[in-house]
Amino acid sequence: MAVTHADQKELGKIHIGVVTEPLVSRPLVDVMDWLKREVPDITDLEIGTGGYGPTNHCDMRALLHDAAARKSWLHEITVRGLRIGALNVWGNPLHPDSQVASKHDADLRDTIRLAAALGVDRVVALAGCPAGAPGDQTPHFSGGGWLPYLEDVYRLQWESRVEPYWSDVADFARREDGELLICLELHPGTVVYNVETFNQLAGLGDAIAANIDPSHFFWMGMDPNAVVAALGSRIGHCHGKDVAFSADNLAINGLLDRRWPRPPADMPWNFAVVGRGKDSQWWTRFVAGLAAHSRVQTIAVEHEDPFVSPEEGIAEAAAVLSTAAQKAGPIASRS
Repeated sequence: MAVTHADQKELGKIHIGVVTEPLVSRPLVDVMDWLKREVPDITDLEIGTGGYGPTNHCDMRALLHDAAARKSWLHEITVRGLRIGALNVWGNPLHPDSQVASKHDADLRDTIRLAAALGVDRVVALAGCPAGAPGDQTPHFSGGGWLPYLEDVYRLQWESRVEPYWSDVADFARREDGELLICLELHPGTVVYNVETFNQLAGLGDAIAANIDPSHFFWMGMDPNAVVAALGSRIGHCHGKDVAFSADNLAINGLLDRRWPRPPADMPWNFAVVGRGKDSQWWTRFVAGLAAHSRVQTIAVEHEDPFVSPEEGIAEAAAVLSTAAQKAGPIASRS
């Protein structure tokens, strides 16, 4: 059975998990056996259930509608001493293409239903991005003064799409499971990417929480520790990912280089294995801040380093995060 937030507080520590997406070419049982054998620091799984992400490790139709299938699937996880830290349904339910939006909305709602059935209280998602104007066929990120023709687009987006949609989803989640948190990843290109935009959307319902990925803040020039202090208990989940910068390339092409992630020799920045951008001391301070202020139960390694194999990167990142979590100490006093 999945572990709830109350159970997690009794355990007294933040657990290390892994987003299984980089390993979807392998059956889930093989991935779990590899984790137990090679990366014992990892105890929690974050499994993809829809949206843009692959669903190789989760047969949504079977698990949602067949209690015996759910029991068997969970048994394979728990018998190995693992558990589900979160279900991940990253997508764009606000997409101007109605077919994309409809599918991603259905995937999100089915993921919420499945989480409730499994006893999982964390769903990771993206807030999405709608059209910039009626008739647009692609999403448009709302820029400020640096994109003056899109400067006020967010107002129309908020009133016509964002507020109605996420108010409804927050209510839906509360009806399905009053303890479940939809942890929206603060992600550039969506309508939630920093503290100001998250706070606006989080005001629509208590079910809405934040998923923190410090790598996004690094390349936006933000301070992840300041974000953690600002959002506090509204943070429900965390991804472990780093960024490596090239000072010379950054000086001439900046953070917005369109060629990411290749050619590697020319990149101003790349997502990196935890510890290859910031050192272990930084990660220890970051995890301690999460332990003191947030409701994070799991820091899930999200391997997106394009130049390191998933197996190598996941093991290396887990070791850094596990050491940081041990130094962070107990979390039983958190709200």
